[in-house]
Amino acid sequence: MSGQSKRCRILSGLRRGWPLLLLPIMLGIWAFLIEPRWVAEREIHETIAGWQGPSGLKVAVASDWHLGQHSFKSVMTVARAQAIVERINAARPDLILLPGDFISGHGEHGPSVDEIAQVLGRLHAPLGVYAVLGNHDWWGDGPGLAEAFSRAGITVLENSAKALPGTDLWLVGIGDDYTGHADPGRALRDLPGSAQALVMMHDPASLAELPSISGRIFAGHTHGGQVWLPFIGALVVPGRAPRRWAYGWVEHQGNRLYVTSGLGTSILPLRFNQRPEWVMFTLNAQ
Repeated sequence: MSGQSKRCRILSGLRRGWPLLLLPIMLGIWAFLIEPRWVAEREIHETIAGWQGPSGLKVAVASDWHLGQHSFKSVMTVARAQAIVERINAARPDLILLPGDFISGHGEHGPSVDEIAQVLGRLHAPLGVYAVLGNHDWWGDGPGLAEAFSRAGITVLENSAKALPGTDLWLVGIGDDYTGHADPGRALRDLPGSAQALVMMHDPASLAELPSISGRIFAGHTHGGQVWLPFIGALVVPGRAPRRWAYGWVEHQGNRLYVTSGLGTSILPLRFNQRPEWVMFTLNAQ
């Protein structure tokens, strides 16, 4: 075979094979650069039997911010968080719930707790802004973040319940299961037996320890696995929660829980087939 014929065969093979070479590059660009920043603003209308709250109550749930300094490594910068805060406020929720993990990593290379509180303190809703702490917050500076949130007007509910002003509803916050801060029994201790409640927890694993509650439950922590494959689902679910609890609606022992995919990323700054999100729930009587 002549040298020219050999070169022609090589070039022909490259022309046929270039799509296979390009595919992993395009998938990498999508997973690391595009999807982690493509925030979904979901609207979910939910009906609840015997609903005691205001008709059409709008509850915004925004979890797992993971605020960092570097736009590639952490994805969620202060500037991006500010833009999301503006979008949530523009939707005019009645109540805002923040189910934990505001710190990225262990907090050593991210914004200070005061900077995080300053950004999220711009959220506003007539019934208030409430938070629980997540595992990354405890690995960083949980007490300091809770104090900073309090100064910024965000109420942190760690294993406690609070009546929502002007309504017949209660709000319950359960601590993080992953770091051993969850105490559902203590959280529900002050909840009147006939009360209808909205329950917020960081890790959905705490659902397994809840009695049947009249209301709805919201959690984060899992990021929906960050990577969600067809026929498989989430590749990784941290903590004790079953993998089928990684994302979306979960029914367990008479309770109905929504697990959000959250806004930021952890470990690796990528997402695939699992967009970041914040969710606006509109609650009505069944």
